[in-house]
Amino acid sequence: MELKFRVAARIAKPVAEVFEAVADPKSLSEYFTTGGAEGRLETGATVRWDFADFPGAFPVYVTEVVKDERIVLEWQASEGEPPNVEGGEMTDSDYRTRVTMSFKSLDDGRTLVEIAEEGWRENQDALKASYGNCQGWAQMLCALKAWLEHGINLREGMYV
Repeated sequence: MELKFRVAARIAKPVAEVFEAVADPKSLSEYFTTGGAEGRLETGATVRWDFADFPGAFPVYVTEVVKDERIVLEWQASEGEPPNVEGGEMTDSDYRTRVTMSFKSLDDGRTLVEIAEEGWRENQDALKASYGNCQGWAQMLCALKAWLEHGINLREGMYV
């Protein structure tokens, strides 16, 4: 069985504004990366994200960006454990999953955002990790919607 998932939400803002809220580290830090984000999501970039529930910034490898359409990134799979990124280096037992964020302008002016992640190995720890990431990406979409539409940070104080 291939471990992968897809989550989606409709955001009541134009696609350019929604895309920028994800690509810009300052914006992303306002509603999602509870410990902050460093580096803009651009093709070929390695940025760093930090979360209060997984302390210690870790690398995110941006493999493709198509403005207002798609962001593709890879990060450590971390099967059930926080990422082991001491010094930013992965060990032989580590591997990456692929995250694809798609942005589609809807006829009513809203934006459909879809986030898919795939590439886990087929074992119990990877299944557990995929469920955790699915939960995290669903929370990200809810937080993005609340932030852009209402200026509310849903994740503030949620983890610490």
